[in-house]
Amino acid sequence: MLKAINACWPKLAGARCKSNAVSDLLFILSGLNLGSIIDIFLVTLVFFGVLKLIQGTQAVQVLRGILIFAVLAVIAASAFQTLTAFSWLIDKVLPALLVAIPIIFQPELRRALERLGRTSRFLVSTRQTQLEETIEAVSEAAIYLSQIPHGALIVFERETGLEDYIETGVRVDAAVSADLLSTVFYPGTILHDGGVIIRNNRIVAAATVLPLGGTRTLTKELLGTRHRAALGITETTDAVAVVVSEETGIVSVAHDGHLLRHLDKRRLEQVLRAFFKRQLTDTNPNEITPGHNILKRLGFKKSNKPRYYSGNPPAGSK
Repeated sequence: MLKAINACWPKLAGARCKSNAVSDLLFILSGLNLGSIIDIFLVTLVFFGVLKLIQGTQAVQVLRGILIFAVLAVIAASAFQTLTAFSWLIDKVLPALLVAIPIIFQPELRRALERLGRTSRFLVSTRQTQLEETIEAVSEAAIYLSQIPHGALIVFERETGLEDYIETGVRVDAAVSADLLSTVFYPGTILHDGGVIIRNNRIVAAATVLPLGGTRTLTKELLGTRHRAALGITETTDAVAVVVSEETGIVSVAHDGHLLRHLDKRRLEQVLRAFFKRQLTDTNPNEITPGHNILKRLGFKKSNKPRYYSGNPPAGSK
């Protein structure tokens, strides 16, 4: 009999513990109301904002050290209540930490106040802001590379996925910047030969192999491999490609098998914004002019030869 009771006792104790845990959880949940949920959400939001603000800075290590010290101090104070001098020291140090925190995190607090002061940031969505920055970075890099000149091919992914072409290159997954693009297309780097693909305002791959196009409308003597690759990827997808000629430094944009050439920085930004008008303005997609109508509106009509922005290119330019 005693053996049977001893054998069943752990199971009974475990079941009783589980029952008590469930009862405690139900008791806590029964006390929740809409105000409590909002309260918890706001506190969570504050902590998330603070962690997001200091993410990637040296303040993370400082905050970790402060939290560890505070936890140890509280545990020591509760464990050694009879030690008068030590308890007095803990009582004086903890309030001092509250004064030290604004001093230690002064750069992060200043950055947060600056962000709050830029009210225009809150009027435009983050994605729209990132797209504007991406267009500006690509335009700046294209003009810089055209002045050297170094060749470049930058492809914007749109509705049609470009994963098949991304797999042919080297995955990067980096933020778009003019410096990074200029470095990638520097002739001394391994990634300069091929195309860079941008997806969701990030460089996802470099040195990608793209299909050649324009064989029926262009001769090999007129445009080089980069321009043919730009035409090829835009003939088979809805992508937009920016090309910089390595020989002449001419900046071009390709879309839907059309080529816009001789673009300066202002004109290049205007053309890219026209193609990404829906993402920049959040308008109805039915009201957006398709790509070939954008070309027509900008003065580039469909023909069997590439259209130019100003003048004619020199014979045999590539």
